[in-house]
Amino acid sequence: MKNFYQVLLNTLIANVTTSYLWFALTFWVYLETNSVLATGIIGGAYMLLVAIFSIIFGTIVDHHKKKSVMVFSSIFTLVFFALSGLIYFIFEKSQLLDWTGPVFWLFAGTLLIGAVVENMRNIALSTTVTLLVPKDTHDKANGMVGTVQGVAFMVTSVFSGLSIGLLGMGWTLAIAIVFTAIAALHILFVKIPEKEIFHDPELEGKKIDIKGSIAAIRSVPGLAWLIVFTTFNNLVGGVFMVLMDPYGLTLFPVEIWGIVLGVTSTGFIVGGMVVAKKGLGKNPLKTMLLVNVGVAILGGLFTIREFWWLYAVGIFIFMCLMPAAEAAEQTIIQRVVPLKRQGRVFGLAQAVESGSTPITAFIIAPIAQFAIIPFMNSDAGRQAFGWLLGDGKARGIALVFLVASLIMFIVVLFAFKTRAYRRLSEFYQKA
Repeated sequence: MKNFYQVLLNTLIANVTTSYLWFALTFWVYLETNSVLATGIIGGAYMLLVAIFSIIFGTIVDHHKKKSVMVFSSIFTLVFFALSGLIYFIFEKSQLLDWTGPVFWLFAGTLLIGAVVENMRNIALSTTVTLLVPKDTHDKANGMVGTVQGVAFMVTSVFSGLSIGLLGMGWTLAIAIVFTAIAALHILFVKIPEKEIFHDPELEGKKIDIKGSIAAIRSVPGLAWLIVFTTFNNLVGGVFMVLMDPYGLTLFPVEIWGIVLGVTSTGFIVGGMVVAKKGLGKNPLKTMLLVNVGVAILGGLFTIREFWWLYAVGIFIFMCLMPAAEAAEQTIIQRVVPLKRQGRVFGLAQAVESGSTPITAFIIAPIAQFAIIPFMNSDAGRQAFGWLLGDGKARGIALVFLVASLIMFIVVLFAFKTRAYRRLSEFYQKA
């Protein structure tokens, strides 16, 4: 467990730095361009790249020792963050902020690539739970992972807003590069005892193994449907990813919005600590579905009126619920899939689930920007939905949140009645 704690610490440093820079980029672009479409494309591009490369990352994790994967990820991210800093200081600000021009996408794309490859360590981290932690405490270890993610989110939310508001993008880049270098240096001294790689004979000579990943998933009754369900949730989650920051920046100045995100993200820490202490119960799948019922109800209510405190409380409760849902899926896969195949299963699951989010992002961002928001700001929109959503600048975004949450609620209730839910629950108990 001491080794596992060191891995968690290193992951905390790396995730904090990447999230800090990523949040800062999103804030900076929106504040400078006032374009929901620009931030939507950036967020969608990130998730799309994660989806494309996660299967490759999963195969790499199964091919190599976990420490080697983490070292490579850290150094690669450091190089690309440094390149993005160089681009920032070479070109004029007007070129950097012209999101229809090549310089903007060269700069944002370099940051994106570094952030995407850093994500490889998260797949490796999921397998180190199986490698370093006793089986009966996997759910609690996954709760610790959730707590680390919560700390990362809290710290970066606060400091990204303050950094952009007070220091600007240049100093933000410099700080991120320094801490990425610290993470890369620290991982060299972290021990991950792994005498041998648990090779799968089917993986021999393959750089990417989609067929093996699918076969591993299909061998577990109901596991494919778990991934399908999570994928659908991410389709709905794409709505929140695109519109949550613009809504928050409508209610708060950027410095305050960063602090609000930081304070409310303590919910992620609270939720992760509860899972780390109590676990997920006898049936993590049931826990995950119940959590999603809560998220659906919450998503329909936290923007029902344009009250800053309602939005802040809603985000806090949302953060409290998320670690249980994420830990549940990880715990199920760690229990029912052999270690030698876990990298590919986690990679394929992440690819499919992450790939759904940019689909929504690319669709919702332009629809919200050019249709729903203008409609809700018109007399016709206020007359049609004012009784339900009240008045304010961001009623169009609130309408999108409400519809997405209603769809999620219906689908989760349906999932409880499916045969796949019963089969996977039974298989988990027998594993």
